[in-house]
Amino acid sequence: MSAETKQELVIQTLRKHGCRITSQRKLLIGIILEDACCSCKEIHYRAARQDPAIGIATVYRMVKILEESGLIQRRNLYRIDWGEAAAV
Repeated sequence: MSAETKQELVIQTLRKHGCRITSQRKLLIGIILEDACCSCKEIHYRAARQDPAIGIATVYRMVKILEESGLIQRRNLYRIDWGEAAAV
């Protein structure tokens, strides 16, 4: 499955959960899909290089939304869980 397809599936799932999709949220989804990140700080660091206006609170909120939607599991790494996303 291509990265674009994965990102679109995540976006569709978030929209089903009533989440508004912004350019910053798309950026964060893309970063998380690129590679497993070990912390919100790491995600923020990567995102801030592309969009200096993005705040750490935005990252934490996005991770919480992904968790509540069943798309991410917070263990040692942040990673999209395809088992749950594919079933939605």
